[in-house]
Amino acid sequence: MRTRPARLNHVAGFSIDVVAAAADQDPDMLRLENLDTDLRPPALAIAASRAAVGVDSANSYLPFTGQLAAKRAIAARVHARSGVSYDPESEVVVTASDGDCLLDALLALTDAGDEIILTDPTYAGMLYRVRLAGAVPRLVPMVVRDGEWRLDLDALVDAVSSRTRAIFLQNPSFPAGYVLNSEEWAAIAHLCVNQDLWLLYWAFMEGIVFDGRPVVSPSALPGMRERTVIIGAASMEQRMIGWRVGWIVAPAEVMPDLSVVHIYNGITAGGIAQAGLVAALEAPDDGLAACVVEWQRRRDALCESLAAYSMVPAAGGWSQILDTVQYGVQPAAVSRALLSHGVAATAMTGWGGPVANRHLRLVFSNEPVERLELLRERFRAAMHDAGARVEVRG
Repeated sequence: MRTRPARLNHVAGFSIDVVAAAADQDPDMLRLENLDTDLRPPALAIAASRAAVGVDSANSYLPFTGQLAAKRAIAARVHARSGVSYDPESEVVVTASDGDCLLDALLALTDAGDEIILTDPTYAGMLYRVRLAGAVPRLVPMVVRDGEWRLDLDALVDAVSSRTRAIFLQNPSFPAGYVLNSEEWAAIAHLCVNQDLWLLYWAFMEGIVFDGRPVVSPSALPGMRERTVIIGAASMEQRMIGWRVGWIVAPAEVMPDLSVVHIYNGITAGGIAQAGLVAALEAPDDGLAACVVEWQRRRDALCESLAAYSMVPAAGGWSQILDTVQYGVQPAAVSRALLSHGVAATAMTGWGGPVANRHLRLVFSNEPVERLELLRERFRAAMHDAGARVEVRG
């Protein structure tokens, strides 16, 4: 009889594809279950990718750690955001996707049994990659204060032990859409510097912030350049999900380890995708600013449609979450009921700990405002069918 590997004992199954399959191709279904967007990638990236098809240099395993043009474009983008310079040849590796680089960083920088600090909620792909790497996740809860998600800084300090190796964060985050403030970043940097920790920073939504919030790059904080591993991708800001190309930017001293793990994990990023990436990052206008305005409009439409419920608006990113347990019903039950009313949305069970397990995720990046306005009555009916015992406002 097959014995399941121990590393999978605490790795949950995937549920988003189940909800997506149930939604199928129904054009009336509100697709709030998956991190997609209908906003187009940069036109220059599409053209450059097409032009690369059939070019020998774009159809090669070489160079394994990425084409120099792509590395230069990545380093320039990081410098433009943070003011921190990185050498394209010795401090950048191009990866096959955002997921590839997450696992690369964990495998190159941690040993089995090391503890990694994440937030609750977090992206399930971060949490379970920690487990796949043999490390131990330590969850720090996000709490609601003054209508916003805030990091519990006391719990953050308490989570650090002699076995802690790294803090592993997104900013903005999904599923919750939280954006860390200056006090939280200062506390994180203080811990990293004083406890000799890595910051594994997934920056692929870094520029998607709402309501005039600043874009923060933690590698620019005092003492953090040498402790920050920046993990990026073109999936969100450039809307290039199908290109499957990402990157790692890190101090030169650890790049040999990051590179060799990448080579034996992802092998190489596709040359066609890299051509599109260079065009997107070097475009005079990649469309991000206009997209952020539109995604904020959609967030606002979602919040207005569900104004009868207590929900923390996303400060950035593509999704936010609703605590259904406060209404006496589990998020999985609401997810099932919503499908019957033309809405696909996923329960966040397993996307962290006690905080995540109370919530349903609602992705607003893939539906226009006029369709999001249909959510109000559909959601009310689904909550009734799911057995919500608390009468909602309005």
